[in-house]
Order: sequence, then C-alpha cells, then structure tokens
Amino acid sequence: MKQLVSLNINGDVTETAIEPGATLLQVLRDELLLVGPKRGCDTGGCGCCTVLIDGFSRYSCMTYAQSVQGRAITTVEGLASGGTVDAVQQAFVDQGAVQCGYCSCGFIMAAEELLAHNDNPSEAEIRQAIAGNLCRCTGYQKIVKAIGVAAGG
Repeated sequence: MKQLVSLNINGDVTETAIEPGATLLQVLRDELLLVGPKRGCDTGGCGCCTVLIDGFSRYSCMTYAQSVQGRAITTVEGLASGGTVDAVQQAFVDQGAVQCGYCSCGFIMAAEELLAHNDNPSEAEIRQAIAGNLCRCTGYQKIVKAIGVAAGG
C-alpha cells in the first residue's frame, strides 16, 4: 500500500504517494520526473544517481525516500537559477567534461559538496571528492580541471 511522503526537493515541498521501500532515485525519476540523477548500478558503485541531502552528497539509489522527509534534497536540476546554470555546471561545459553526460550529474553534485566546504581544493582533494563516481568515457582529467576552474583556479 502506498504511503504519502512530503519531500523538500530543490526548495519546493512536494507530496507524493510512494511504495514502502521505494528509493529516492525511484521517486525522483519515476514519480517526480526529475531525470538528472541517473540509474546506473543500483548498488552505490557508480555515483551517477548522486544528489545532495542537507548539503552532503548521497547515492539516491541507496537512500530510502521515506528516510529523507523534512530534509533538503538538491538534484542537478535545482542548481540552475533563472535559467542559468551554476559555476560548476558551466565549468563542466566549458572544459569539455561532459562527454556522453550520463555520469555528469554525479560528478557535479560531488563537486558541489566539495566546493561548499573547500573553496580552494588541491587536485588531490578534488580527486578524493569524486572518487565515488565512475566515468566510462573520460580519463577524468577534464572533470578534475572543470572542478578546479569552478573553484576559481
């Protein structure tokens, strides 16, 4: 039997009926049609479903939707303001760090968490911050550079 949950997603409170045990990824993609977070491995191994919960990156495929009621959830869609992408998103485009784009959401969200806590990360800190994300297209160099550019370096 479905249960009504109230979720604060990208600054808007949304109520939706979900199946018990539904993951946040399932609710975001299938119920709320927010398709930025991607379904990859469903085991927390690739990072392409990453969202921010209260400012910290989490794999939405490993998070029960019921467990995040009342918490601030940010998806990649919530980063843009007034039709303009944020600095990290723009740096990914400018530096050619998007390739096929499937993993970009996860890398961007991991970068958002890093830069919220460290506005001048070293390359090693950037690499550590994105270690939970997998890209099958790049050698990570452009991704690391994009995050450094977004940090202002």
